[in-house]
Amino acid sequence: MEERTRAYLRGRFGDHYRRTEPSLPPGADEREWGYIPWTAGPGTTMVRHSSLLDLGDLGDFLYRERPRHVYFSAGRYADPGASTMDDKEWQRSDLVFDLDADHLPGVDPDADSYAEMLTTCKAELLDLLDLLERDFGFEDTTIVFSGGRGYHVHVRDDGVQHLDRDQRREVVDYVRAADLEFDSLVETETVAGIGLKNPTEKRTLPTDGGWGRRVHDHLVSFVDELLALDEATAMERLQEFDGIGSGKAEGALTAARNNRREIEAGNVDVHPAFYQLAKILAADVFEDQTAAVDEPVTTDTHRLIRLPGSLHGGSALRVTRIERDEVDEFDPLVDAVPETFVGHDVTVELREPATVELLDETFTLSAGNVSVPEYVANFLMARGRAEKGKE
Repeated sequence: MEERTRAYLRGRFGDHYRRTEPSLPPGADEREWGYIPWTAGPGTTMVRHSSLLDLGDLGDFLYRERPRHVYFSAGRYADPGASTMDDKEWQRSDLVFDLDADHLPGVDPDADSYAEMLTTCKAELLDLLDLLERDFGFEDTTIVFSGGRGYHVHVRDDGVQHLDRDQRREVVDYVRAADLEFDSLVETETVAGIGLKNPTEKRTLPTDGGWGRRVHDHLVSFVDELLALDEATAMERLQEFDGIGSGKAEGALTAARNNRREIEAGNVDVHPAFYQLAKILAADVFEDQTAAVDEPVTTDTHRLIRLPGSLHGGSALRVTRIERDEVDEFDPLVDAVPETFVGHDVTVELREPATVELLDETFTLSAGNVSVPEYVANFLMARGRAEKGKE
């Protein structure tokens, strides 16, 4: 990035901070604060180990320093401004989840557009929120668009504040369904009834919560879908699964028809073919309902995370807090565009052709000097795809 580009962005970031009031996290004065300035060179230098007392009024600090990135710690400390982690004296920490589009299964950063990657990441966010709310019962959550490639979720329920790294890793393993297999969910009980010479074993799925309930809900839903079809169509549907031929399909269908009530109660032992079907459907649940969170972020009790309301120096988009009931409608390429950068055009020098989707418009740009809305120009410059042109 050339000096004139860096100076321009730094100035405009300052204009943004002059117009906006930052939102402090709970216990802001117990947290460590850090930022990355607009320094020259290919690397970035984090300025950290500061308390809010060291920075002074946050709004004044942001306007004065005009940083490239701004962070605060998930952890709370007795002395957040101490120069070493031991001297800070850790007290507790939020449970933070990070979803990064670049790291999601099915995303190809070289082939997918920025908009496509963010759409995939939002679907992953919805899965994560469903897990945190339904399976863990968390209530005190803050949802944030990172301003870059994904989303952050801060959980501040009292029950998570003192979890250590290993306990946080267990939460991550659950959310990612790490090494989870269908057989490990199944509960086996011995059944001995009147007239039975030898006791038998019955395998059931727990229906009261967790991954067992999730698999069971999907299984029952599929059974109802199956029973609504005519026999020929139902047989075809079953044989779409690998390992299910006509014989197993017939057995599974007959078991589903004759044992709907038992299946609803969690019984997956109504027929060997049905058990195999349940195992296949469980694999779909583990793939579709998990969330590929970044484990090091969640397990790190000292992690620095982006400040909502600040600007992301790699996109010039706003790190945006999202209310829970607005997540479905949230569009980062519209709602995270800073108003400060809307309303006039600037000239940039594009190194190569570019396509940008922002504020419900698609800009297809040729290489060379181009005049574009400033929010597009700042996005391209922040991402290293353009330099500030001469007006």
